[in-house]
Amino acid sequence: MVNKKIQGRRTRAQESSSAIERMYITMRHLFNRGFYKPMGVSGDTLREGLLTLRPEIYGSIAEEKVELDGLLYVVDRLPIGIEECRYINLTSEEGYKNSHFKAIIPPKRRRNCYRIDEEQMNIEITRGRSEIYDILTHLTFLFIESHKIMNRVVINEEGNVTRDWNKLENAVSSKKELTKSQREVVLTHTANILGRTFEEVTSIYNSFSCPENKERFLHIIFWLGKLAIDESVNENKRIVTFSPVLRERLGHHIHGEIWADTIKNKLEELKLLERPIHIISANMHSVMNTLYAPTALKTELKSKTPFDVYELLSETKNNKLRAKVEKFALLKGMTYLEDQSGTNINIQIFDTTKYTEGSYANLTSKIKKEDTPVLIVMDYAFGEQAYETMDELLKPYEKEGVRKYLDVASVSIMGKAGILEGGKGDIMIPSAHVFEGTADNYPFNNGLKKEDLEGEGIDIYDGAMITVLGTSLQNRDILKFFHDSTWNIIGLEMEGAHYQKAIQSASKLRGSISSGVKVRYAYYASDNPLETGSTLASGGLGTTGVKPTYLITEKILEQIFKEG
Repeated sequence: MVNKKIQGRRTRAQESSSAIERMYITMRHLFNRGFYKPMGVSGDTLREGLLTLRPEIYGSIAEEKVELDGLLYVVDRLPIGIEECRYINLTSEEGYKNSHFKAIIPPKRRRNCYRIDEEQMNIEITRGRSEIYDILTHLTFLFIESHKIMNRVVINEEGNVTRDWNKLENAVSSKKELTKSQREVVLTHTANILGRTFEEVTSIYNSFSCPENKERFLHIIFWLGKLAIDESVNENKRIVTFSPVLRERLGHHIHGEIWADTIKNKLEELKLLERPIHIISANMHSVMNTLYAPTALKTELKSKTPFDVYELLSETKNNKLRAKVEKFALLKGMTYLEDQSGTNINIQIFDTTKYTEGSYANLTSKIKKEDTPVLIVMDYAFGEQAYETMDELLKPYEKEGVRKYLDVASVSIMGKAGILEGGKGDIMIPSAHVFEGTADNYPFNNGLKKEDLEGEGIDIYDGAMITVLGTSLQNRDILKFFHDSTWNIIGLEMEGAHYQKAIQSASKLRGSISSGVKVRYAYYASDNPLETGSTLASGGLGTTGVKPTYLITEKILEQIFKEG
């Protein structure tokens, strides 16, 4: 008798897993090939994979109507003006920063991009394959949506278009600022083009605006449609290329090595190489604010709790308060290294012998000077870049033929992640990282425990977490499988397995650092992709993320100062 599982159809989760695998194999092939046409034959597999997956972040990608939240998410992560470009060139860092070209940095991705001419955009890749996968996935979505627009406005093979399209074109071409009534007329036509209601279009319209272009939403829709029409009617295909230098350099840790050497040189300059080092992967404000804000701002904020202070510091309008804390920190043991390597990972070094007043001063005062912790806070890595940077940082410091091993006492990783039970702002404490697409798993003894963070009004979850190849390729079916299967996955992120792989190889195999190095991992939930309306595309955390961020930071610092 034939087993029903063999005989039956594949589950949606299995189809999704296969689609992800096909997409990544294809992306690697296209990268090695050097170029492809996203809406041509060479882009078929990526388009089919994305439409099979229908990731939560891309909403209605498989429907006829244009996906608006997903579009906003994507354009925030790609350079302004990319919708106008027929040629998109992914390059290594090849000297453009020293040219007349002005760097364009997307609002929500730290990467340098350069508009070469009216048709070409160059995007610098310095963070490894994960960055390439991220960009190609977003571009595939963008081009699929552009062809939806084209299909709704082109009415015959000659390329004649609808009245709605003509009205949109006239508005975008006009040099005059639109009045409220004119804008609403154009948005009415645009809503028809997008297959959306007037209310849906007007509610998201302002989210696309930027100081340089209030009508950016209309501009994006027009140019996406215009290039898609040109592709369809005139066969002028958009092309994505990968520069020869990028293909040659990728995977060689060039940027990570420069980055790590800069840190070690600074440690030597500050005479901190012999001291216990504690590496923390976090943002550039939580450790600094936790250590110094209560003291630096004690006059201004007498009647407020520390968490009230942190919330105030997280508000955009409070630049002066943030500057005051930073100035105080720089006087009291903090050194700031702005990245020059291309990794886009800035660094803070804290010499805690100079930390003489504050919430943890009573703990640091009890430690011998030579044993006082040195904190290295590194900004967030991106995907596979986590391995490159951590691997290079944990290697011995070599100078003039002399090799010095770093006394790395602990590595703490905190950050945002998607949660599969619970909601935004909850905390996850992983016990292992499982790498998506393989059975590779990295169990570890997490120095942070669930009970360490309980009792603060935040839900805490512990269990294994999955390190995904890209957050933009996850759908509800595959995530539900991760959660419900015996893997018992509580959340997903992009760096954990890469960090742990680097830590394990340095401590267990290479002997670069102590085999007894302590590791701490904790994540706060940015979204729950299993809940409708709670994906990354639905918006940021806002102040919801402040309390979990600082609660994790406090516990990490407390353990470092108490236990080392």
